[in-house]
Amino acid sequence: MANNFDAMRKIPPGIWLIRKIRGKDCSLKTHRYMVLLVTFIAYTSYHASRKPSSIVKSALDPEPNKTTNVYPWPIGSVFVKDEFLGENKDKFGYKGWEPFNGKDGTEKLGLIDVAFLACYSLGMFGAGHLGDTLDLRLFLTSGMIGSGIFVGLFGMGYFWNIHVFGFYLVMQMVAGLFQATGWPSVVAVIGNWFGKRKRGLIMGIWNAHTSIGNITGSLIAASVLEYGWGWSFIAPGTFIAISGILVFLFLAAYPEDIGFPCPNGPATRAEAVPCDVEAQTQNEGTVEGKSAPIRDRSGARRSVGLLEACLIPGVIPFSFCLFFSKLVAYTFLYWLPFYLSQTEIGGEYMSVKSAGNLSTLFDVGGIVGGILAGHISDKLRARAITAASFMYAAIPSMLLYRLYGNLSRTVNIVLMMIAGLFINGPYALITTAVSADLGTHSSLRGDSRALATVTAIIDGTGSIGAALGPLLTGFLSTKGWDTVFVMLMLGALIAGLLLSRQVVVEINEKTCKSMRSSSGQQSSEAPPSQPLLSDQR
Repeated sequence: MANNFDAMRKIPPGIWLIRKIRGKDCSLKTHRYMVLLVTFIAYTSYHASRKPSSIVKSALDPEPNKTTNVYPWPIGSVFVKDEFLGENKDKFGYKGWEPFNGKDGTEKLGLIDVAFLACYSLGMFGAGHLGDTLDLRLFLTSGMIGSGIFVGLFGMGYFWNIHVFGFYLVMQMVAGLFQATGWPSVVAVIGNWFGKRKRGLIMGIWNAHTSIGNITGSLIAASVLEYGWGWSFIAPGTFIAISGILVFLFLAAYPEDIGFPCPNGPATRAEAVPCDVEAQTQNEGTVEGKSAPIRDRSGARRSVGLLEACLIPGVIPFSFCLFFSKLVAYTFLYWLPFYLSQTEIGGEYMSVKSAGNLSTLFDVGGIVGGILAGHISDKLRARAITAASFMYAAIPSMLLYRLYGNLSRTVNIVLMMIAGLFINGPYALITTAVSADLGTHSSLRGDSRALATVTAIIDGTGSIGAALGPLLTGFLSTKGWDTVFVMLMLGALIAGLLLSRQVVVEINEKTCKSMRSSSGQQSSEAPPSQPLLSDQR
């Protein structure tokens, strides 16, 4: 009786209800599709809840005598002209929101962004270990609902008429800590369900939730902005909280929790099932059918500490590689719209809103780059070679964009998307497939859990670079944009060089494997006078 209660406690309520209604369990393939969908929605909501601060900046600290179309593409026009308004009033009939509409308003808004990223990156390290220690489904649910509450509380400052800077700073810092629960958890869940055979391609496509979340958050925040900037926070906050309830109801964090074998751990002698889920197409049995013995549930696994996870081969170099990779990527994310508005393209300058709309195409190139990097790394079975090659290719792509991006908008768009492809490709690969690979490394014992911890170490280190890049750009841009691009190209070069040892290891492995294959073929071709060993009786 106790065992049945424990099983029901581990099975998500939504899946348990579906089983009761259908009278049987869904197939393995169906559960995997469900995991992909639920985690995709979950992290889409995470990114959507981060966008309001960038959308409402023009309302909190409007530019004097001028504003622009507040609706983002695709609702608004891709290229729009500035609309001049009289008497220092913005579109909503007020002059901003104290304390952000003063002379130091821009600095305060920037400080809030830096505080959010700092708490996010620091919280990542603790969140990863907790994710491997606690139930991932409950941990992720708590993080999403907590994020929704504090994002919403930031917006409630509008309705409560709060003008104290410390209130908004604290809300963003706590929201950053809760946001840190997301990435290690969703990557760990995907790593739990999918083996290594097509992990790069699957995660490359799945990683599109980042860009979709950015666009969704922009649309949600902008659509309610006219009713008051507070709604631009409350609406995305509600979205992530509802998504958290969806996770609680339908996300099976571990295959063992609903009766399927773990794709990464070794099977025991009593098991009559293969340990790789990819190889299990013939054994998609149900719990009711009792087609195969089941591994211990997720709660029986031992979590791995931060130090032990750091000692896994490859974690440290990939972490520092992501530091510089994110430094480059987030500099484009935060500063590309400003760069476009300050650069003469095709003989004219574009509005701030046009620059923001145009910069979204960098993310489009990034989606293609993430999918392409994942697919290539699967085919070559070489994550480090793929990531390093993309980072090296990013250097000439950024140089060409700086030198020739001002010729015309068409040329700018093409070169921007190419740069986005090579910059975001390795960033997406390292934060997804590489993290999942290292979290299930062969150096770990079969009962160990390190997926969330490894993901947190890698992405937490990268997030520090994500905060540092835009900060350095703010100082270097005063010396000219050429200086900024030199910094970015140097960062891409260092990111590639940091993987040199892993690249050499992968090349050596492929060379040895090729030599073993050729020697195996030669040994199998025995002369007629000496029969093959397999033919001897």
